[in-house]
Amino acid sequence: MPTAASLGTVQAQSMHFNEPLRLRSGAELPAYTLVYETYGTLAADRRNAVLVCHALNASHHVGGRDAQGQPGWWDNLVGPGKPLDTDRFFVIGINNLGSCFGSTGPTHVNPATGQPWGADFPVVTVEDWVAAQVRLVEALGIERLAAVVGGSLGGMQALAWAIHHPQRVANCVAVATAPNLSAQNIAFNEVARRAIVTDPEFHDGHYLRHGTVPKRGLRVARMIGHITYLSDDAMEQKFGRELRQAELGYSTQDIEFQIESYLRHQGDKFSEYFDANTYLLITRALDYFDPAAAHGGELARAFAAA
Repeated sequence: MPTAASLGTVQAQSMHFNEPLRLRSGAELPAYTLVYETYGTLAADRRNAVLVCHALNASHHVGGRDAQGQPGWWDNLVGPGKPLDTDRFFVIGINNLGSCFGSTGPTHVNPATGQPWGADFPVVTVEDWVAAQVRLVEALGIERLAAVVGGSLGGMQALAWAIHHPQRVANCVAVATAPNLSAQNIAFNEVARRAIVTDPEFHDGHYLRHGTVPKRGLRVARMIGHITYLSDDAMEQKFGRELRQAELGYSTQDIEFQIESYLRHQGDKFSEYFDANTYLLITRALDYFDPAAAHGGELARAFAAA
């Protein structure tokens, strides 16, 4: 059994596409750029490639350490001697369109206006992300992936690969994901989006033109999101009714419970690095994903080709 080792410092790459991408909404995205990282060596027969798809707040930086020394979000999965052993596999991480970590998105300049896209960036879906990923994988000379792997929203992308491109992927590993969101999930996403769009600094989604960031809305949105990431049982086990101080302060404004402290910390941290329009786009992509809908609600029929 090989010993797990670090990938060390990894370098992000970018690939530009001049061919417009037709989106599921009917809109068309003109020339765009995808940022990505690769780990390991592509085999001579090009059949050892594994694509890892990212979730809501992650990026192309899956493994190793970036130029700032930050580890990849799934570094314990990718590397020599790890489950995705880079001595065997050529691993690819791609930042999705509409994200705020390098690939073309709302913070980039709209060539038609010379201003940041902002709220004018077209709505994207899980299937649109996969279509863009297919182009990049093809450009790398890879006809068939050994696997597509993803968790949560990344798992939805893995499912979409298996459904829409079964001939291009040998294995699908979908972790902690679902073939669609429940009505309650969609409701939580909508409350989070309303927290953002009603922030006075949102400016109809064109806050960058005004030199502002709707941080208050982002904080609340992230707090709502984190409530959905943990089950009631898990939250009880992790925090319970534990107080932050030894005794109650009897305040309606101060932090009294540890769960409050956790949520505020996550919200504050998120608001410093994530883009609000990206959050709106990605949560809407989550809402829209429902591969069974085109097959009379029968998921088995959706997966028949896979």
